[in-house]
Amino acid sequence: MSETGTGACDERPLLAVRLDDLFRTARPKGRHWTNAEVAEELKRANPELKVGGVYLSQLRTGKRSNPSPDLLAALARFFGVSVAYFFDDEVARSVLDEIAAVEALRQSGVRAVAMRAAGMKKDHLRAITAIMDQYRQLQGLPPVTDASDSE
Repeated sequence: MSETGTGACDERPLLAVRLDDLFRTARPKGRHWTNAEVAEELKRANPELKVGGVYLSQLRTGKRSNPSPDLLAALARFFGVSVAYFFDDEVARSVLDEIAAVEALRQSGVRAVAMRAAGMKKDHLRAITAIMDQYRQLQGLPPVTDASDSE
C-alpha cells in the first residue's frame, strides 16, 4: 500500500491519487459528491474560479496535473483539509485515517448514540452503559474497558 492507502501499482500522479481519495472517502455535508457538483460548489464559493466537472475528473485520473493554487485551496476548503494534504505524506495519512474513523462511526451508528448521550447526568450514562454492556454480552462481543471505568 502507498502512503495514501491506495495500491502501490497506481500509476497516477500523487495529486490525482490524493484528490481521488478525497472524492471517494470524504463526505462534506454528509454525502458523496460528483465532479460536477463539487465544481458548482467551488464556483459558488469562488465565482472567479475556472473549474468544471470534466477538469476535476481529469485531475482525479491524472490526465491533467497542474491545478492553480487557488483551485487547490478551494478544494482543500471544500473537503475540510489543509492544502498540505496534497503534498505532505504525513498530513495525507492523518487526514485519511481521520476520514476513515469518522466513516466507521457514521456507519456503526455510534455518532447517533453519542449525540443522545451528550449532556446527560453521569449516573444516567452509567445506567445506559450497563445496558449496552449487557447487549454486547448477549451478542457475544468482548467487554469494553475505558478510562471512565476506573472513576
